[in-house]
Amino acid sequence: MSRRAEKVQDVPPLPRLPLSESQRATLTRVLELLRDERASVSSVTELERAWRVHVEDSLTGLEAKELRKAKRIADIGSGAGFPGLVLAVALPESRVDPIESVGRKCEFMRRAMEAAGIPNATVLHARSEELASAEQRESYDAVTARAVGRLSTLAELASPLLKQGGVLVAWKGKRDPDEEKQLSRASEQLAMQPVQVLDVGARAGSKHRHLHVIRKVGITPVDLPRRSGMAKKRPCG
Repeated sequence: MSRRAEKVQDVPPLPRLPLSESQRATLTRVLELLRDERASVSSVTELERAWRVHVEDSLTGLEAKELRKAKRIADIGSGAGFPGLVLAVALPESRVDPIESVGRKCEFMRRAMEAAGIPNATVLHARSEELASAEQRESYDAVTARAVGRLSTLAELASPLLKQGGVLVAWKGKRDPDEEKQLSRASEQLAMQPVQVLDVGARAGSKHRHLHVIRKVGITPVDLPRRSGMAKKRPCG
């Protein structure tokens, strides 16, 4: 891994887009629906804590300038909609596709989008590997993933979805040297190069939060995506 990729950049507060009162009201409505949801879609539902853990944490992604500029974004493993729905609200000129394989979570996101009024998001009930083999292949400027796997796994899932030059923004906790070395070893195989690590813990729901920015630097390898589940079971690197 390059020295540039290894360096933690402690970004000054709020280089991201501020939320308007209307945007805050929209996201508050999503959290109210989450609080009242009977199905199990998130372990954090109390309003004040959910704002910090879900919304503030999701907004730290906008400290990656590439994400702020992205016109089409895929959120892998979106769960109850974080960061996907938050990014859709914060970036109204962008199109955001939350990707989720669990049906009840997809249903919650769809109901929340309709009730809160989020027109620029489309929930995709599928695994990312399935979408990357179809029309979504190489169609996104950015892919996001929040605490859903190892860096090399996330880079493998993102690579066939991204346009060349696009970025993966991965939300992680404490830095793990072994995990970062594994990603570095897999970089050429995946056409994904780590370029930046942002320390955003002071502004996130987790005090140890780091964002890894990983760029698609070549054409999609012909063997990607592998069949569903293989990136997690046998990660590259």
